[in-house]
Amino acid sequence: MADLPWLTIIGLGEDGADGLSAAARAVLERAELVFGAARHLSLLPALKCEAREWPVPFADGIPLLLAERGRRVVLLASGDPFWFGAGTSVTGHLSGQEWVAYPAPSSFALAASRLGWALQDTTCLGLHAASLGQLRPHLVPGQHLLVTVRDGAAVAALAARLAGEGFGASTLHVLEALGGPRERVRSVRADAFAWQDVAHPTLVGIETAGEGAVFPRASGRPDGWFESDGQLTKQPVRALTLSALAPRAGELLWDIGAGSGSIGIEWLLAHPANRAVAVEADPVRGARARANAERLGVDRLQVLVGHAPTLLPDCLPDAVFVGGGLSQQLLEVLWGRLPASTRLVANAVTLESEALLARWHGAEGGSLLRIELADAVPLGTRHGWRARYPVVQWSVTR
Repeated sequence: MADLPWLTIIGLGEDGADGLSAAARAVLERAELVFGAARHLSLLPALKCEAREWPVPFADGIPLLLAERGRRVVLLASGDPFWFGAGTSVTGHLSGQEWVAYPAPSSFALAASRLGWALQDTTCLGLHAASLGQLRPHLVPGQHLLVTVRDGAAVAALAARLAGEGFGASTLHVLEALGGPRERVRSVRADAFAWQDVAHPTLVGIETAGEGAVFPRASGRPDGWFESDGQLTKQPVRALTLSALAPRAGELLWDIGAGSGSIGIEWLLAHPANRAVAVEADPVRGARARANAERLGVDRLQVLVGHAPTLLPDCLPDAVFVGGGLSQQLLEVLWGRLPASTRLVANAVTLESEALLARWHGAEGGSLLRIELADAVPLGTRHGWRARYPVVQWSVTR
């Protein structure tokens, strides 16, 4: 068997072998097998060993790679393999002693150097294999975004999306084949984009401008951001609920009785590494929750359609919110299943549900909060207060 590490991941730019370090070139000289996309292999025409094209979809190539343990294998990747690249998709299947990597400058670094943007102040998004909806929270006039996209059609879709959201005045800097002989940088307003000759690989720099609605960053976004049939945790209560749930980076939420999905969506917006699974009995509401999540830039919300507690996610959560379907049975199942330190928040509107939460608070402790709100409404020629239904919130750590 070859000495470990048997796998070398080499980041490759559009300049091919000319951009590789001496160490990377030495590894290629000794390699017995090189895996890479067709574009990557075409940039290294002088390979002396066996070369295999990586299949599509990407995941299909993992078992083919792992079957070559014991040989000196090179995997070619774009630029920096560990910044929106293939690196972690591969190394997650390996021990730390099995691989080594030689990155090249990322496409983001190359784009920033062409545009003169401070990379630490620029939002970088990998949308070449993700929804354009992820742009939405970042559309703020005066901001700089760098976005990888799949091809020219994706640039056109990006421009149309910006225009549709009211940011058609944004400047698009379309950067093609950065770092190689085909490199080209062109600029155009989003609402004037009509090019048919954009070359792959493509990255777009966006100088955001326009009159579109700006997505708030604090929890408790306005209700109008969420499509609903009225089954929605309203803005002030949602802000208090998110505060009680206290999302932390990388945590998983169960959103039970999700309705429009607003709690799970705001949980995901709190940090890009957060995860959430919504459980909703009504399939129409479940579909609406998915659509809200995609439109607001967090399409990673998983929605399960069914009745809790008969249906609950398999993976154990860090926090649970019960916004609908509250019952003695549900609380008993959750209390028996959730691991210690899980945060649980439940909201109640009816007298029966209030009484249920009061009993559980008496038995298990935690915090019981009554939320009473009133809105100013016209009263003849003046105004008066109209009370909303009070909400009782129980929050506890298991």
